[in-house]
Amino acid sequence: MNLVYSLDDLVRSVQSWCDERQVTPASGQAAEALSERTIRYYRTLGLLDPPSSGGAAGYGEKHRLQLIGIRLLQAQAVPLRRIRDLLYGRSLEDLRTLIRRGAEELEAGPAGWQGVLRPEQWTVTPLTGEFLLVSRHGRAVPRPVLGKIAAMLCEAFAAEAARSPVPEPSTNEP
Repeated sequence: MNLVYSLDDLVRSVQSWCDERQVTPASGQAAEALSERTIRYYRTLGLLDPPSSGGAAGYGEKHRLQLIGIRLLQAQAVPLRRIRDLLYGRSLEDLRTLIRRGAEELEAGPAGWQGVLRPEQWTVTPLTGEFLLVSRHGRAVPRPVLGKIAAMLCEAFAAEAARSPVPEPSTNEP
């Protein structure tokens, strides 16, 4: 049996699913509650297929799964452009698999998030006045390791400078 949702029913169904599992977009990425306006916006971005019939009716299970997938990915701070790339052209079965896996990882807690749903929490750590160390997943590097990395960089650049000195500027005056 193919369910057909009105826009309002679709919002309630997806919001209910998200509320039951405590799925909310990462801080500042989107409103916590899904709305009809948000769904229209997702349609304009190509994140959500158009309804089978025009207007506010004609949404089906695929739309519901697409929206749940969007919310799961937003919960991990995945940008909308990347979400579009990840979800575009997915079949119902692909979407079900993505959602099942995402829900399982969510239940496992922060250590369980992996694959497409892995959070990106960038951190930048200064090494020297010139170099920074960037971590994609917010991993802290112990101070002794930072010191060794900084020392290796300085040694490597000092050795390179000794091998190929920078030419002095010409002072030939006519």
